[in-house]
Amino acid sequence: MLVLILGLVLFLGIHSLRIFADDWRGRRIARMGLMRWKVLYAAVAIAGFVLLCWGFGLARQQPVLLYVPPLWLRHLNALFTLVAFVLFIAARVPRNHFKAKLHHPQVLAVKVWAFGHLLATGMLHDMVLFGAFLLWAVVLFAVSRRRDRREAAVYAAGTVQGDVLTVVIGGALWLAFVLWLHLWLIGVSPMA
Repeated sequence: MLVLILGLVLFLGIHSLRIFADDWRGRRIARMGLMRWKVLYAAVAIAGFVLLCWGFGLARQQPVLLYVPPLWLRHLNALFTLVAFVLFIAARVPRNHFKAKLHHPQVLAVKVWAFGHLLATGMLHDMVLFGAFLLWAVVLFAVSRRRDRREAAVYAAGTVQGDVLTVVIGGALWLAFVLWLHLWLIGVSPMA
């Protein structure tokens, strides 16, 4: 569990600098230069991600059951993950209504993904992983919305074409993940 927690601290920590230390981050970028900062940022994020994946795998070998969720919550989680995939893609597809209205759909995708997994799983390592991501996403979304209001951020208006593209790509990726990739990458079939 310690490796998982260390990975979460590194991965979510580096992704939290704009939340808790935006001025410090700005000074580092000014001092180091943007490219050197990006290399350092990426190195810490990748190291954290590798550690959290490794730590999650280690923790799964010695599971601690906290509760047994009802089976129907796994099906509800499938719906949550579909929404999460669409929101995640909405952050990347230009001119869609999801981004125009929500402003930070990728962060909302993390919230929905983490919340759904918290409902559907009952192991301690799941609570640590998904609980940490949910807490991080809740805080980041609130801070990001405040920053948008302070800076009077304007988002491009959405189009039907952008919406359709977002839903089709998000749905296709979700289907591929549910049918093949989740089992291959995580070792668990979400529909089993």
